[in-house]
Amino acid sequence: MSTLKSDPAKEENLSIRPGPSLPASPPSGWSLWFGGPSVQIGPRIGPILPSLAPTLPVDEGRSDSDPENNLISSDQILSKQLALDSTHAIQYRTCTWQKTAALLFSEYICLAIMSFPWSYSVLGLVPGLILTVLIAGIVLYTSLVLWEFCLRHPEVRDVCDIGQMLFWGKEWAWYATAVMFLLNNTFIQALHVLVGAKYLNTMVTGDANGVACRTVSFSIIVAIVCWACSLPRTFSMLSKIGTASAFFTFVSVLLATVFAGVQTHPAGFEDGNDPIWTVVPSKGTTFVAGMNAFLNISYTFIGQITLPSFIAEMKDPRDFPKALWACTIAEIIVFSIVGAVVYVYTGNQYMTAPAFGSLEPLFKKVAFSFMIPTIIFLGVLYASVSARFIFFRIFKDSKHKSEHTVVGWGVWTGILLTTWILAFIIAEVIPFFSSLLSLMSSLFDSFFGFIFWGVAYFRMRKADGTLAMSGKDSDGSGKVTRFLLGSLNIFIIIVGFFFLTVGSYASVEGIIDEFRAGTVGSVFSCASNGL
Repeated sequence: MSTLKSDPAKEENLSIRPGPSLPASPPSGWSLWFGGPSVQIGPRIGPILPSLAPTLPVDEGRSDSDPENNLISSDQILSKQLALDSTHAIQYRTCTWQKTAALLFSEYICLAIMSFPWSYSVLGLVPGLILTVLIAGIVLYTSLVLWEFCLRHPEVRDVCDIGQMLFWGKEWAWYATAVMFLLNNTFIQALHVLVGAKYLNTMVTGDANGVACRTVSFSIIVAIVCWACSLPRTFSMLSKIGTASAFFTFVSVLLATVFAGVQTHPAGFEDGNDPIWTVVPSKGTTFVAGMNAFLNISYTFIGQITLPSFIAEMKDPRDFPKALWACTIAEIIVFSIVGAVVYVYTGNQYMTAPAFGSLEPLFKKVAFSFMIPTIIFLGVLYASVSARFIFFRIFKDSKHKSEHTVVGWGVWTGILLTTWILAFIIAEVIPFFSSLLSLMSSLFDSFFGFIFWGVAYFRMRKADGTLAMSGKDSDGSGKVTRFLLGSLNIFIIIVGFFFLTVGSYASVEGIIDEFRAGTVGSVFSCASNGL
């Protein structure tokens, strides 16, 4: 592959020479939680991965693999990246924290909000609200640990690089993470193909004006639209679409909440059987049902798999917590209010997932229609993250990565098309897709949501020389804080294994129950899947 040519004089100005290792300390105090320009960046947990070294600054006359190149500080690496990026036609590190917040909003403020009323109907209102706040807090904290890791290692571009670094640079860790990463993203794309077809089936009644095999046809239409919307190459461009997506989602759930309160009765209402809601789980709630409701809340919050890719395209990664806090606060408020209000007015008897199905026909169609941007964009976001993962490795040191070339755009377009074709096939071939998605989430989110970041915390503390959970720091402080944070991260790792084991069990039982109930569909089903 050809490499990008540059002016020797300009390259000399951009060159950053490795220097002696400087004292470094991890973020602490206010900056640990909220970031900002005063953030101190701690030491690396290990050397730069060989697969990433060629793209980093090296001293003249020294090979990329020279161990002394690992003396380059995180700030130097980031400065070099920004300087080189400014010379390219396609610039990647262009996101402000506001644009990153828009990406986060578009990822988290999504259709899954409308499944919270169902979760609350299973768990009871109070336990549901408590779990919503608890899971949001854990995901916020693990995301901050992830952010600290990315500050120390600004060369990483995705969670696969992090996976390899966490497990001592082993190549098998990169491949294992890559398989989980691509499967997770492709299944989420498939979910949005399926939901898009569900929306079109909900809007269209009767024989769909003669459309042959309507659900499959609608799925093809959705996949093509999503592929076209995936074509922008940078997150800065996608953030503009993401802002609109988050806004329309907010309008959609607001309308659904209002409609649930003003409609005469929920859909399917039977005379004399008024909606009933409970503060605690109803008698007879099974362990599997309760676990699936809990997992449903958790999966809506768990999205750390995309965060390294977002941080890798920020102008100043120190500002990431601003975007994270804004999104988390909005999540807790919106998820709790929508879940509680819709559940109370709909009741246990008439609850559906998503809750649009509990609305009267006109209200359902109006509220659901405002979800269109999110149905498309969230799948687009995960497709873009997967495409970057593949594209950046194909053209790691090539001009095609950062310049407008026919080859570059052709390969980018082809990768995206492939992911959407696979997503379409998965959505149509697996008859128990939704339950399988829960199983995949149990298997993968246990690592991407919990285990990775508990391990990252202890790896970074070891690099800081403060791995022990007892004793005092050199300045005589931090004993209690270190013990509490260490205990919290042990708990987070345990939660991850809980998801991996118990969560997977509940998901498998859910699939078995579907087969027993005869609700499993068929391959490439033409029957309407509308609400």
